[in-house]
Amino acid sequence: MLFRSVTSQAASLGERLSALHRKAGRWTVAGLPEGADAWVLAELARTTGGQDILHVARDGQRLERLQDGLRFFAPDREVLVFPAWDCLPYDRLSPHPDIVAERLETLARLAAPRKPGMPARVILASAGAVLQKVPPRALYAEAATTLRKGQTVDVAWLTKFLGENGFSRADTVMEPGEFAMRGGLVDLFPPGTAEPLRLDLFGDTLETIRSFDPMSQRSTGDRDEVVLLPVSEVLLTAESIERFRSGYRELFGSVAGEDILYEAVSAGQRHVGMEHWLPLFHDHLETLLDYCPEAMVTADHQIVEALEARHELIVDYYDARLKTGAKGGMSGGSDYKPVPPEQLYLKPSQWDALLDGRAVGQFTTFNAAPETAGAIDLGGRRHEGFAQARTAQGVNLFDKVAEHVKAAQSAGRRVIVAGFTEGSATRLQHLLQEHGATTPVPVADYVTATGLPAGALGVAVWPVEHGFVLEGLEVIAEEDILGDRLSRPQKKRRPSERFIAEASALSEGDLVVHREHGVGRYEGLVTLEIQHARHDCLRLTYEGGDKLFVPVENIDVLSRYGAAEEGATLDRLGGVAWQSRKAKLKQRIADMADRLIKIAAERAVQRGEVLQAPEGAYEEFCARFPYAETDDQLQAISDVLDDLSGGKPMDRLVCGDVGFGKTEVALRAAFVAALSGKQVAVIGPTTLLARQHHRTFAERFRGFPVKVGRLSRLVGAKEAKETKAGIADGSVNIVVGTHALLAKSIEFKDLGLLIVDEEQHFGVGHKERLKELRADVHVLTLTATPIPRTLQLALTGVRDMSLIATPPVDRLAVRTFVTPFDAVTIREALLREQYRGGQTFYVCPRIEDLAAVAEQLRELVPEIRMAMAHGRLPPTAIENTMQDFVDGKFDVLLSTNIVESGLDIRNANTMVVHRADMFGLAQLYQLRGRIGRGKTRAYAYLTVPPGHALNEAAQKRLDVMQTLDTLGAGFQLASHDLDIRGAGNLLGEEQSGHIREVGIELYQQLLEEAVAAAKGRAQEASQADWSPTLNLGIPVLIPEEYVADLSVRMGLYRRLGSLSNQSDVDAFAAELVDRFGKMPVEAEFLLKTIALKLLCRAAGVEKIDAGEKALVISFRDNKFARPERLIAWIQKNAPAVKVRPDQRVLVQRAWADERQRLSGVSGVVAALARLASSAASAEEAPPAARNAAASR
Repeated sequence: MLFRSVTSQAASLGERLSALHRKAGRWTVAGLPEGADAWVLAELARTTGGQDILHVARDGQRLERLQDGLRFFAPDREVLVFPAWDCLPYDRLSPHPDIVAERLETLARLAAPRKPGMPARVILASAGAVLQKVPPRALYAEAATTLRKGQTVDVAWLTKFLGENGFSRADTVMEPGEFAMRGGLVDLFPPGTAEPLRLDLFGDTLETIRSFDPMSQRSTGDRDEVVLLPVSEVLLTAESIERFRSGYRELFGSVAGEDILYEAVSAGQRHVGMEHWLPLFHDHLETLLDYCPEAMVTADHQIVEALEARHELIVDYYDARLKTGAKGGMSGGSDYKPVPPEQLYLKPSQWDALLDGRAVGQFTTFNAAPETAGAIDLGGRRHEGFAQARTAQGVNLFDKVAEHVKAAQSAGRRVIVAGFTEGSATRLQHLLQEHGATTPVPVADYVTATGLPAGALGVAVWPVEHGFVLEGLEVIAEEDILGDRLSRPQKKRRPSERFIAEASALSEGDLVVHREHGVGRYEGLVTLEIQHARHDCLRLTYEGGDKLFVPVENIDVLSRYGAAEEGATLDRLGGVAWQSRKAKLKQRIADMADRLIKIAAERAVQRGEVLQAPEGAYEEFCARFPYAETDDQLQAISDVLDDLSGGKPMDRLVCGDVGFGKTEVALRAAFVAALSGKQVAVIGPTTLLARQHHRTFAERFRGFPVKVGRLSRLVGAKEAKETKAGIADGSVNIVVGTHALLAKSIEFKDLGLLIVDEEQHFGVGHKERLKELRADVHVLTLTATPIPRTLQLALTGVRDMSLIATPPVDRLAVRTFVTPFDAVTIREALLREQYRGGQTFYVCPRIEDLAAVAEQLRELVPEIRMAMAHGRLPPTAIENTMQDFVDGKFDVLLSTNIVESGLDIRNANTMVVHRADMFGLAQLYQLRGRIGRGKTRAYAYLTVPPGHALNEAAQKRLDVMQTLDTLGAGFQLASHDLDIRGAGNLLGEEQSGHIREVGIELYQQLLEEAVAAAKGRAQEASQADWSPTLNLGIPVLIPEEYVADLSVRMGLYRRLGSLSNQSDVDAFAAELVDRFGKMPVEAEFLLKTIALKLLCRAAGVEKIDAGEKALVISFRDNKFARPERLIAWIQKNAPAVKVRPDQRVLVQRAWADERQRLSGVSGVVAALARLASSAASAEEAPPAARNAAASR
């Protein structure tokens, strides 16, 4: 009975809505709570008989919610999304390529002619998007170009087409809208495709179209055709440029002086932000309604207010531009001449007039007044939620929910519980099941839910903000049960490893370190003729101008010296200084490795307390976390819990970007320790941070039998005394504080877990004290940019490490600009932030700068409230200032970099850094992480003095900052910083800064070898530091005509040096063929040579000289692993093989050509490697040993 009633109700919903499309005019759909609107749209689309529906949402966030809802209610319906640009009106920035790609794909699909009888589509657009005019339909109806396999393609035409349509040229294609040309291969990333494509041309015939993975650059599949669309709303064809020039002069008079925008466009170059002059590039603009002439229009609740607010914003920015336009702008001097708003935007009244003659449905959550004409009242309401049960004492929240579900079901409603993510839906399902709700069943979509038997509870993954009750359906959202949930589905992100790798590629003039000859300068790649064969070599110059040529296949003997090269001196070729320096350092490193391993070994031998979480309580503690955990976060949490229950003292470093949820990992660890009866100490570097942590901990532990105390210089004497007593007698379970907790006077009764936050701010003295605290307590360290020292520990496998690199849901990357200091820019940035209700950090490098900057700001932006903070103020004054800032009493906080340490101010989303060239990379990164913690786009302006040349290191740091705007780059950044700053000593006070003697990469290699040796893996260590020399008289190189771009070629050579087994070599070969086409002979020989080197290392062969008639093999140190077998092999193959007096082995054999010579030599060396291998040793061992080996 119940099942039938629900379907009939759905049917009745469709029937009641069908009136909308039958009769044009204005309708009000009342009593429609948000969340249910997706259901109504899905039902409407079923009833319109193929007529499209254009739905206007209030903002971008509602767009996403509606998309999610339609996925649940109508997974098969075609939904087109049309978002607004993600920059402000009259901005100096261009909209993000991903957004433009989504807009253009929608426009192209709307412009394409429709076949009759097609099902209705739902088009979702935001208020900002419908008010903005768009290029004419004709443009997209004709602009799509389809390339098919087998057709003829003129490369020059293709290049021109891509350039005019907004594609930008790159070395390696990784982002939408990029393309790269390499002879007959064209890589491009058209908008609307999931992956970039590789077109393989033979002559001018298109042979294959393959998709490839932008990170590995390897092909992933085949396509028959590709549709190319413009990637920008601005086309740079000859006609449009001419149109822009005349239109610009007509609007703003003749162009006098330098006008960067005008000059760039005239030269046919894309200028950042030029989209804001869109009307000048087209002969006329249209509106979104022109693209869907037949569609009926529906709109969100309160859409009128949203349109008005948007229009006010547009006019406001236009006026601001007119006022400040002549005073210069972002680039330090260019004027901004804005296009009048009526050319680019519609007024709300104009939009309204365009709707006449269409069927228009205005959604509202309010109920309709009786007798309202054209109203359909659905009588739905928003779900009342469980706020009371959450706050009431002695009531279990989930019991209440389960009771409520039963009551709703007995009243004949179907109930669905919606979780934001897979993880949270599963968690809700388990919790409800434990508390007695009738079998919760996961459902994929609405149809599945209607098919459930009566009384079953559907649990869906559907991010809906609030539940609702409508007709016979009740939806309970995760937020209704748990309060504020802020989780959002994850976006694709592009890892930044590639970028960092590019930042550390070799470029001419870099210092490099050769294992045998020391520090030299890299002078570039040269091709030499050796024994009549071409060879790519790296040319190094040493002291006194001596040259050394290193063959590319031996690139692994080189490492970079590091970035700070000022004080470095070149070595002499053949001098002894390098060898003695290296030997001394090796000794120091070996001692250090021994000490390290001792510490690690002591920890491994000690018994730690086994701490485990009480089952149900832990689940409920986790459910209080208002976000969806990211995958990395879950991994880190499970690592920590495993460590705690493993019975050894934990020593784990959790490395996560600022605001990526490290605190949650700490909270859960603290929960486990505290409920296992141990004390927990949480230490932060500043009083402010300690205060914030105390608040977080106290809030999360409310209602659990745990007492949280605090200790820092801000805590009154009375409270401090009580807390100390509580720590000593065990009544305080968790104490949060600054390094005051490290004072000798503090005695813990039973400390079980030590949590150290933002470790990079503790001095070495404090760290030593932390080490002493107790060798057998569990230690958890949190940091965003680990100082290189800890990073090295992690890299060399002495300390456990968890990385949290996925950003929390809905975090946008901070837009970063490096710009010469410019008053208007700064004014605009501060006012823009104040206008959207946010706050700004203004950071100076030195206390001396503050007064002058404050004076400038007062003059520039008199309307802004400003406060100042720096380290020389009395501590309480800093505290109070910061507290007032958090409470929103000021708009701008002018300070030194005391803000860098971990404060979480959600409302601060703009940061201006004064003299950014004076900060270190890690500092800039930490500073930038202070903003953009909420859901709004944050902006960071790194200003440098105008007309002032920066030194190279500062320039490099700022470039890295600007490029690394992907989220979660903290870890790579630390490794890059390690390179810019040099690494410290791993133990104790000897932070020697630069490993001046040998350069950073070699230092790390030596360190890893020493650690390996100390751990007893001596063989690996001795293996690591030699590279076989091969003279085969065959050409080995990647020819320039095969890979034309020098930096790409150099990067490939660098990667060759690190291939460590045959399968790596095969994968590398496959990638080359994939990216650059069929491999020429030289490149093939190069890879075979690398494979041969691997065999040489296995056989202990140090040098091979091969000619047309014979081959001479020299062994490393004139030793062979299994001499008796070598002798047997030589005797068996005599007289073709003999030993020369100098202990080298001569193999006489004539090879017809180079290819045979290479495979012949490889065969001989492979035989030697088999003789030397340990598998061979098992064959000749006595039977007992052989059995042991087999059983292993």
